[in-house]
Amino acid sequence: MGTKLYVGNISYQTTDADLQDLFAPFGTVTEIDVIMDKFTNRPRGFAFVTMSSEEEAKRAVEGTNGKDFDGRSLTVNEARAKEDRPARSGGGGGFGGGGGHRGGGHRKFDGERRGGYRDRY
Repeated sequence: MGTKLYVGNISYQTTDADLQDLFAPFGTVTEIDVIMDKFTNRPRGFAFVTMSSEEEAKRAVEGTNGKDFDGRSLTVNEARAKEDRPARSGGGGGFGGGGGHRGGGHRKFDGERRGGYRDRY
């Protein structure tokens, strides 16, 4: 078991200090990273906590996984590396669909010399 733990289902009001207080009884907490939404700058509901040894991390998982914290049942387990996660189904990114036109004709820009737009059928 590694020393970095995933802590899921935390309240959106949970702070680094709250997690420090929760995990401190199990050993030395070396790092806390509450994941923030990059658009709203609010917590996303999960965090990563790093303990100083594997034994402390194991005790922390046993002592906190499933525990009620701020009215929510925590999910605590060993953090996995990104490359170990299964790929999402449904294909890659990008925008789908082709072109096509909506309805009858459409307007085409003709340039300044012809006076702007004209209908094309």
